[in-house]
Amino acid sequence: MENRNNNFWQNNQTGQNNMSDQGGMTGQNSMTSQNNMTSQNNMTSQNNMTGQNAGSSQASQFRDYGPVPVIFDMESMTKLNTSFRTAIWTGKHLQVTVMSLQPGEDIGVEMHPDVDQFVRIEAGDGIVEMGTSRDNLSFNQPVTDDDAIIIPAGAWHNVSNTGDIVMKAYSIYAPPSHPYGTKQQTRAEEDVMENG
Repeated sequence: MENRNNNFWQNNQTGQNNMSDQGGMTGQNSMTSQNNMTSQNNMTSQNNMTGQNAGSSQASQFRDYGPVPVIFDMESMTKLNTSFRTAIWTGKHLQVTVMSLQPGEDIGVEMHPDVDQFVRIEAGDGIVEMGTSRDNLSFNQPVTDDDAIIIPAGAWHNVSNTGDIVMKAYSIYAPPSHPYGTKQQTRAEEDVMENG
């Protein structure tokens, strides 16, 4: 798994405009003083600016990297996560979490009044339910690997793992829904945090 933490932010904060070859960066990648990419600064998936390598240790990669720029291999991060929910990036307007749902487990019926949510399933099978109230989840669809779920603000919803393997998913909230650095090992831990 390769996760690359973008050092652009740190370099521009300190006035250093030339990136080093640390972390596997190749080619000529310099930034202009106006923070614009030059014509010689073409980046591909093989040629990315890299600072701290978020994937250098599995134990250290599951932390909140926000609000600085970062690059993740989202599929790998999602599949390696073993906690119920971990925030891996929280900014002012957006948050990314990775989740693991055990067979038979669900996220719990919830509603975010002012938050739109995107959920992508990377492994496993389940059901997504949505509706206008906690007791009226009239939208009901199966989901599986590679499915994306869009949950508009104000919609009551639940995602349940109906398969035989751990469901792996990531979620994007706009704006953030959980406190910076959220890490909930289990659904029970999440219930305690949410309900006091």
